Amino acid sequence: MAEWTHFDETGSPLMVDVGSKQPTRRRAVAEGWIDLPEKIYDALKTGGVKKGDPIPVSEIGGIMGAKRTPDLIPLCHAIMLDSVRVCCEVDDESRALRIECEAIATGVTGVEMEALTGVSVAALVFYDMCKGVDKGMVLRNIRLLEKSGGKSGNWKAN
Repeated sequence: MAEWTHFDETGSPLMVDVGSKQPTRRRAVAEGWIDLPEKIYDALKTGGVKKGDPIPVSEIGGIMGAKRTPDLIPLCHAIMLDSVRVCCEVDDESRALRIECEAIATGVTGVEMEALTGVSVAALVFYDMCKGVDKGMVLRNIRLLEKSGGKSGNWKAN
């Protein structure tokens, strides 16, 4: 069996020691989707969401979520983020909201979890903003699209 990195020899969880690693520029991009019921799709097009425009609020929420990743994910290192960008766009063809989060940092550990958390929190904020219109939204396909930097190098989703 492969040795687990986040448990010590007694089986207790631990935060991996990254102190000897050299800082590198790291970037990660994640995406997620929300299927929009007709009422919400129409409300977005006409400005009919009573709480206000959910897209910029969701984008800000996603940025805040990325910044709070180590508070939400056990054993995740707190890192200094250089940049976080969250973009929410309505896809008219599929009647869905696409959420993308890009996280960038210069450090000793990756930013994949920050990008994924940014997408996840943005999706939850959007749901909260629109649930009064229709609770039938489906959050789906949250995934890492690409990452660069660090020992493992570059990676892109198929």
